[in-house]
Amino acid sequence: MRPNTSLHRRGPLALAAVVSVVALTACSADAGADVQGDAASGDYEGEELNLLLNASHEGAGEWLAEQYEAETGVQINVTTVPYDEIASQLTLDQQSGANTYDVSAPWYVSLGDLADDGSIQSLTEYVESTPEVDVEDFIPSIWEPYALVDEEIYGLPFDGDIHALFYNEEILERNGFEEPPATWDEYAEQVSTITENESQDGVYGAAVFGEQSPMILGASFANRLAGFGGDFLDAQGRPAINSAEAVQSLEALEDVWEDALPTPAETDFGAGNSAWFAGKVGFIENWTDLGVRSQDPESGSEVVDGWGVTYLPRAEEGESPRASLVAGFSWVVAGNTDKADLAQQFITWAASAEVNAELLTALPPTGIDPNRVTSLQDETYSEDFPELQQVNESTLDGALAWPTGTNATEAAQVLTDELAAYLSGQRGSAQETLDTVQSEWERLLVD
Repeated sequence: MRPNTSLHRRGPLALAAVVSVVALTACSADAGADVQGDAASGDYEGEELNLLLNASHEGAGEWLAEQYEAETGVQINVTTVPYDEIASQLTLDQQSGANTYDVSAPWYVSLGDLADDGSIQSLTEYVESTPEVDVEDFIPSIWEPYALVDEEIYGLPFDGDIHALFYNEEILERNGFEEPPATWDEYAEQVSTITENESQDGVYGAAVFGEQSPMILGASFANRLAGFGGDFLDAQGRPAINSAEAVQSLEALEDVWEDALPTPAETDFGAGNSAWFAGKVGFIENWTDLGVRSQDPESGSEVVDGWGVTYLPRAEEGESPRASLVAGFSWVVAGNTDKADLAQQFITWAASAEVNAELLTALPPTGIDPNRVTSLQDETYSEDFPELQQVNESTLDGALAWPTGTNATEAAQVLTDELAAYLSGQRGSAQETLDTVQSEWERLLVD
């Protein structure tokens, strides 16, 4: 893979910023890496833990299970479900009394609802008494939304999960583009040109995630909201979803809708990735671990050495890049488990810098992105995927996070449903659509 010169020219956050954070926190790359306490000493040998993960983390679950059993003798049993069902499955398991699961890793947005219904346990006392957790090493903008509910700790960050803009170098070159777009206007122009020139051959400007799910269509909107400098909530924590920046974001999504891989309303994670790996789209906004799979022929990739990656576009060229925490998953301990001590030790290990660094570059790819400063700076990650490392540096400051309190899951779905209705022509203007969302969010999220 050739270096992404456009990324370097557009002035990424300096690696020195990462180094300074590490220096200030005095973190070690080995902090929390070894299994601690009774699990390490063998007191839990022969025990079992049941994990509930989303299907895209199946590879990571297999890796974790194998490594943890080898180190501790504890058997890890992994169950996977679709990414948009993990919170509801955990709640059903806990509230029904089945109590099958001890540990899970749900979407961070669902933490408030899971805490409210007792499906997960507070980790505050445990984290505050366990230095090995090494809170200061978690990427700053990730820690709070992925861990906290009303100042109580309920999760430990697992999968950082931001989107970057991936591009097919050959497709851009044959359509006359020397660089990927820096702005959303440039993005729409390049997507339109590629589709106009090549759609008759089954090649389109972009695969746009448009399936009616918060982590799919909602992510596409959130990418633009980050790029236009908007936020889901204002400085006082009140909904700001009908702001001028939010309206621009929805209109920018509409701008590429007709030129995207048909049909965007049905394009989910699998369909978008399939088109990308087959070399059928010029662009895809995707999680940064896509780069690891893109470079792995065993993953079915036909774009090995033919892709590049850059930051999400911004409103204006020259603006600092901003990450969007579009998905993101957090380790939690199930509310009714009778193995809380072992579960806590497992998630401490699974959320450690060393484990996160191993998962970033493991083959087969695990789908995991950086959650810690030291794993972001990991030498192997830096050498094998320097462009991915640089894109992930944008998480260090000012990343856009979804609301995470009580009713946040419903609020995310309300937004997604209205976005889908607007893009299918069932609503009036973008402003009117988001005014409707604003009203519902005020009902759901304001005390």
